[in-house]
Amino acid sequence: MTDTTEQRVELLWGQKIQTRDGTRLNATLYKPRVMDKPLPVIFTLTPYIADSYHARAMYFAEHGYVFALVDVRGRGNSDGGFVPCRHDAADGHDVAEWLATQPFCDGKVAMWGGSHGGFDQWATLSQFPPHLATIVPAAAAYPGVDFPFWRNIAFSFEVQWQTFVSGRVSNANLFNEQSYWIGVFRDYYLNHHAFKDLDQIAGNPNPHFQADLRHPAPDDHWDSLAPTDAQFAAFDLPILSITGHYDDNQPGAMHFYRQHLQRATPEAQDKHYLLIGPWDHAGTRTPQPEFGGLAFGAAALVDLNKLHQDWYDWTMKDGPKPEFLQKRVTYYVTGSEEWKRADSLDAIPAERRKLYLASINGWANDVFQSGMMLAAPTTEHDQIMSDSYTYDPMDTRPAELEREDIQKDYIVSQRYALNLYGNGLVYHSEPLAEATEIVGYVKFEAWISMDAPDTDFMVTLAEILPDGRHILLTQDMLRARYRESLRREALVEAGEINRYVFDGFYWFARRLAQGSRLRLILRCPNSIYIQKNYNGGGVVAEETGADARVAHVTLHHDSEHPTFLEIPVAKG
Repeated sequence: MTDTTEQRVELLWGQKIQTRDGTRLNATLYKPRVMDKPLPVIFTLTPYIADSYHARAMYFAEHGYVFALVDVRGRGNSDGGFVPCRHDAADGHDVAEWLATQPFCDGKVAMWGGSHGGFDQWATLSQFPPHLATIVPAAAAYPGVDFPFWRNIAFSFEVQWQTFVSGRVSNANLFNEQSYWIGVFRDYYLNHHAFKDLDQIAGNPNPHFQADLRHPAPDDHWDSLAPTDAQFAAFDLPILSITGHYDDNQPGAMHFYRQHLQRATPEAQDKHYLLIGPWDHAGTRTPQPEFGGLAFGAAALVDLNKLHQDWYDWTMKDGPKPEFLQKRVTYYVTGSEEWKRADSLDAIPAERRKLYLASINGWANDVFQSGMMLAAPTTEHDQIMSDSYTYDPMDTRPAELEREDIQKDYIVSQRYALNLYGNGLVYHSEPLAEATEIVGYVKFEAWISMDAPDTDFMVTLAEILPDGRHILLTQDMLRARYRESLRREALVEAGEINRYVFDGFYWFARRLAQGSRLRLILRCPNSIYIQKNYNGGGVVAEETGADARVAHVTLHHDSEHPTFLEIPVAKG
């Protein structure tokens, strides 16, 4: 039998790239076996060990590129000590310039990667390596925006992630052992430990986790990891940003995008493209047909390897512009299951509509006796112009719903919407007279009083289909002490009515069905997956059950305190 196997890729192992401070980073190079001339080089800088991206490297090497998998310092076979995000800007610059000088490179270098790898692309760009031709950041985490907290509220997941990148080996099996992590998070939650002890509960005391807790809000520590305003203004190369409706790092990816667009020259803006799919975090690199129980149309399954290849061909090989990217913004509309395009986010035709909250006799405490969202403020139901609920941080009943991985049916689910345990308020709109497309960012402005100095709020917006199914659309959170500014604390005075602006919702686009209703839920988050605020007003990461205070929360919606949801309804 004749062996017809063709070996099309050549590997160069253990390539050492010396950075400016003498640290040697390890790279694995994937080259087309037959090279008639030097080629552009694509590299990813990763803390997740080079081998994890083997399939990507093979793909691009088989399609006319050299691909370099580079371990960040302190991980894999790279020298030095790992500190999340701290060295990646300078190291990324040095890697790009080393690759550009190699005989297999034609002088053009690009980057690939998502999540931490998306951050690394922006960090590298901030150092302006002369040979960097383009970046394609997917699901890019932005320090101080969505890593290691979102809206200044931390997630238990950070300890899971810090364990993933501890030491030099992969740790992928431990990272993905969800039953173990649910057990760790339940231990922390059920025993009312301080959040700062979570790393010890996980069996991995971690200095980086502890350092992060000393900076619980955006400050100079986090600012120093991101590009400066001047750097954003100077970025002038082709960029393709990618995120998803349900991407955990959508806030960061969109913040990078907006920061650049707000400061860039018109010429640079024209080179920045944005792709928003119906995907979760992993789906921004490998789209799946469903997430959290919500199925997507076949159009959602974009071949992102091929799109990257087309982008690199266009920006580095004088190929044609990718046909898929007809305009600078490409976004997917669930419900109608189609892609749409616009010249910018602001150019998407939409009308801002307000829905005002109201209730009958203060009944708004569950989905069966809910409040209303009305097209205009009204005094028709003005016997009681406020609604109230009680949040007890010592209540651990919600943990009974979190004994398994909630991602299986998190988006399409009734379990989490129907079990408020008295902690929250619910409002419904009227059934839609016709199918309605909502596209963009929603905003919720609320007037709230309470008798505790602090607590956390979560606002969830969902579509309730005529058959009763609950589909999560978007959500936001806000810690009461940061209601005036995410950078400045101001504890709450008991009984004082304060304005809360929830403007950190995830961007989404969905065609709601005729007869559907919108459901808005305001509650205090009480979950094993979220840092517990015991409402004591002290350092939240240090609080335990001993500091717990019950919060009696009142939402006001009278003429002097109009509480409303603002939604962007697509035109045409």
